[in-house]
Amino acid sequence: MNPIQCKLARVALGWGVRELANAANVSTQTISRLERGDQLRTSTIDGIRQVFEAAGVEFIVEGSDRFGIIIKKPNSPLTDG
Repeated sequence: MNPIQCKLARVALGWGVRELANAANVSTQTISRLERGDQLRTSTIDGIRQVFEAAGVEFIVEGSDRFGIIIKKPNSPLTDG
């Protein structure tokens, strides 16, 4: 997951930085740093990625210059009941 994919996934799910940070159990500053392209620990990025994947996001990488996301299901675990 690269910085652009993180922001794409967050916006596609209708999540703000605060919602993603809470779901991933990290600070809002961590999410902002990731989306700016700052270097983070692999374990931190993996945790954020797992939150997105649980929400139905699939990350696509095709070489070094092509990437994107697919939303597998419309429901977000952050908005369920």
